[in-house]
Amino acid sequence: METGETNGGFEADKLSVYPAGLQPDRRGSTNLHTYIHEPNKSLSGYTIEALPADINYRRLSGVHVDQRPTMEELMIGKKFQENQDEEASKAKEQQKGKVIKFGWIEGVFKLVLLSVWGVMLFLRLTWVMGQAGLIQGLLIITLCNIVTGITALSMSAVATNGQIASGGVYYMISRALGPEFGGAIGILFTIANSISVATTTLGFCDSLLDLVYEVSEFSGIVADEENRVNDLRIIGTPVLTLLLILAIIGMDWVNRVQGLLLLLLVTAQIDMFTGSFIKGDSLYVKSNERHAKGFTGWSLDTLKNNINGKYTAGDDGSMESFISVFGVFFTSVTGITAGANISGDLRDPASAIPKGTLLGIFVTYITYMIFGAMVTFTYEREASGNIEEILDTSGKYPSVGNCTAEANAVREFYNLTETSCKFGTAHDQRVMTYISATGYLVYIGCYGATLSSAIASLIGAPRVLQAVGKDKLYPLIHIFAKGHGANNDPFRGYILVFLIAFGCLMIGELNAIGKLSSNFFLASYSLMNLSVFHSSMTKSPGWRPSFKYYNPWVSLVGSIVCLGLMLIVDWKLACATYAAIAVLYGFSVYLKPDVTWGSSSEALVYVNALNNAYTLNDQKHHVKTYRPQILLLSGNPTHRQPLVDFANLITKKLSLLVCSHIIRSAEVESSKKLQDVMECWFKDHNIKSFYTISVNDSISQGAQNSILMTGLGKLRPNLVMLGYHSKKDDFTHIEEYYNVLTIAFENNMSVSILRLPNGTDFSEHIGYENTTEKIKPVTDKRNRQDSDKTQSTYRDPMGNLLSKSIVDDIQQFRKKSREGYIDVWWLYDDGGLTILLPYILQTRKQFADCKLRVFSLSNRPEDFDSSTRNLANLLSKFRIDYTEVEIIPDITKKAQAETKEEFDKLVEQYPAGSIEKSDLNANMERTNRHLRTAELLREKSMSSELVVITLPLPRKGQCSPALYMAWLEMLTKGLPPVLLVRGNQSSVLTYYS
Repeated sequence: METGETNGGFEADKLSVYPAGLQPDRRGSTNLHTYIHEPNKSLSGYTIEALPADINYRRLSGVHVDQRPTMEELMIGKKFQENQDEEASKAKEQQKGKVIKFGWIEGVFKLVLLSVWGVMLFLRLTWVMGQAGLIQGLLIITLCNIVTGITALSMSAVATNGQIASGGVYYMISRALGPEFGGAIGILFTIANSISVATTTLGFCDSLLDLVYEVSEFSGIVADEENRVNDLRIIGTPVLTLLLILAIIGMDWVNRVQGLLLLLLVTAQIDMFTGSFIKGDSLYVKSNERHAKGFTGWSLDTLKNNINGKYTAGDDGSMESFISVFGVFFTSVTGITAGANISGDLRDPASAIPKGTLLGIFVTYITYMIFGAMVTFTYEREASGNIEEILDTSGKYPSVGNCTAEANAVREFYNLTETSCKFGTAHDQRVMTYISATGYLVYIGCYGATLSSAIASLIGAPRVLQAVGKDKLYPLIHIFAKGHGANNDPFRGYILVFLIAFGCLMIGELNAIGKLSSNFFLASYSLMNLSVFHSSMTKSPGWRPSFKYYNPWVSLVGSIVCLGLMLIVDWKLACATYAAIAVLYGFSVYLKPDVTWGSSSEALVYVNALNNAYTLNDQKHHVKTYRPQILLLSGNPTHRQPLVDFANLITKKLSLLVCSHIIRSAEVESSKKLQDVMECWFKDHNIKSFYTISVNDSISQGAQNSILMTGLGKLRPNLVMLGYHSKKDDFTHIEEYYNVLTIAFENNMSVSILRLPNGTDFSEHIGYENTTEKIKPVTDKRNRQDSDKTQSTYRDPMGNLLSKSIVDDIQQFRKKSREGYIDVWWLYDDGGLTILLPYILQTRKQFADCKLRVFSLSNRPEDFDSSTRNLANLLSKFRIDYTEVEIIPDITKKAQAETKEEFDKLVEQYPAGSIEKSDLNANMERTNRHLRTAELLREKSMSSELVVITLPLPRKGQCSPALYMAWLEMLTKGLPPVLLVRGNQSSVLTYYS
């Protein structure tokens, strides 16, 4: 383009609009331009570059439109127009209605309080303090909260390592440890919460019947007070149904009901604390009865009696201990994940979960400590319950708290109402009702605690199951992924949890099932702690939690403690839980879900691979550890499947295979797409291989680049494999092929060439390939191992199915199990690779039934016998089984005239001048030797399954490329599959141990 002085390089007759911001300065020289600032124009008017923005990184939902321009768009300076994503439109349609999102107080803090302030606070805390005493009791409460506190710190770290979606604990563990552990915990957590719904509902019904029996003459619905199981079922069914209806109505009403229940819990606690200062009558019981059953008011004397532990025998006759009491109390603090379970309904889970959970644990810990201390100050560990002993002033009756054998004998003598101590904190679960000012509020608090826990489990479990369903980790689990309404409520999950809870409710006796539920919770806490330790140890750059108050080693201790607590609660159920996790983990490994979440497990794979590569690099080479690491010059692997399959047979997941595709510079734009397509193709065909692209217009230079650049340290190819070049009309291609061989040898690589009767390149036949999973099972036991998980359908460029003969050629090393001989023509010692590769092939199922025949040469005919014995002895030392050893004594014998005539005709097929007469004369002996070898091959190996021949060495400057290729043509023409092999003259076999 010509330029002029008046327009500064822009053509006056073609340029009517100046670039934005660049205008000619009319005030001065005509050849100057001055930048003109346009304040009303945004930066996006000047560039298509995207500024750092949240929307470019948000990928939580399945719908995401990336606003950042691609590299291709940046390079051409223009952004492509994209149609509106249909899924985005559907997502907008689903958002109709009122979306309920909670903050950290109502969404997490409140739920943690409701879950932890359970039946334990109102009924079982007094028993814990009665057994353990003040010191050990407060220690138990503290230790339990330390464990949950550590877990909460770990959960806070995971929750703040990026935004989390719906699924709570499952989502956090699965994204941290991977789908195997995540899926197992998702299923077990759903079951645990479903069982929890049943146990808490049953607890509500049981407490309700207690109150009814106590304040009325009620004799039961279908049974008496002692046999109330059926009554519990009758009452529990409508209660469970009402809870289901409440959950279906929506989170808004659930939140309101939970607010009311929290108010009842707080009121009941105030009532209990206030009543401890009232020594007279309460609204529930008279003063004398309160004191007869162990109430003393705040008293240091009572504290002295309760300061140390005094463990009694349990209902099963076994003696209670610190460990058993610890296990009982720990079940009360397993509700710390109640808020995290509804992570999808939180406005900001990363902020709400740490705040709400940690504050909830702190508040409930202080509450339990206060009421635990209050019980030891105000209530006797054991009491008779006889009012006569309170009213007695004569001293003939023992004191209420005297529970010795002598005191009980006195009670029997005077025929008192109670002749033994059945009351007090060690025996009576209604202690809080006697302490409280009203008594009835304690029952109401129990109702609130049980119902709130049931509601929390009922709304949490389906959301966890929904998240598992969305990830499609298990068969048919996706049916629970569908949500309804603006809040995406999991109605199907509600129904399933209801049915599980109803089934458990019908059982009636849930002590064992309740312990199993606790074990499931503990397993999830253990994995939560483990995820933090694991993520920290892998040092992945993606592990950047904004919550800093955690320590990976503390998390590890927390994980181990949780596993130990499972054994403390019930070792048999703990083993069952371990087994359940192992089964689900193994099932997930078998299914291999197609998910990539950037978990610490994936990060660990990288770290281990890197460390192993460094370790491998430090190891000195030894012949016993040699493995053929193949650089396969495959071109497009989809067009040369038999070549790729054959190389895969040799490496077979035990060695390195790299498929190198040399493309021209004009095709470089398709390289990224090729990379993705080939990785999928390898996966579909169960081929363990890497894929690399070398861009070069010269095949030989591209091959050299691949040889020099492929690999990492000692994890790099040592063998170049390629298909046979059969075209004779283009000398340039022949020369390039010959140069590839010489370049490989010059770089100290071994070389192998595979020639198949119908070739290895099917690019002219294959238009496209469709791979599907097999449905029909293999019934032939003998060939069961040969069956693939997938089957391929091949079509030509016109869309027609390929003939069976072509498909069989394409898949000849994939399906066919061969029987016959592998003939090894170990003509020259190349280090042993010529004999090692057939041995490796014999270990694969396709060649497992083939027998090995070995052919070699002797220097002189008279050395025939000794050469045969020496080769057989050598193979025995190598521990390579063979069927036959044959020595060729007369390889230097002149080839037959027919063979020589065939060779002369072959030479004429090559381009004129590519094989000079002088070249033929200079290599007359080598030519004769190769022709003689060809005769022997046709005589002895025509019916073999595979022929392995030592590859003649291409010597630069000693023969032309065309002559060398003519030798190979004569050696391999008309034979079964032929593998030409040449080692790099370094030993790959040894008979030393």
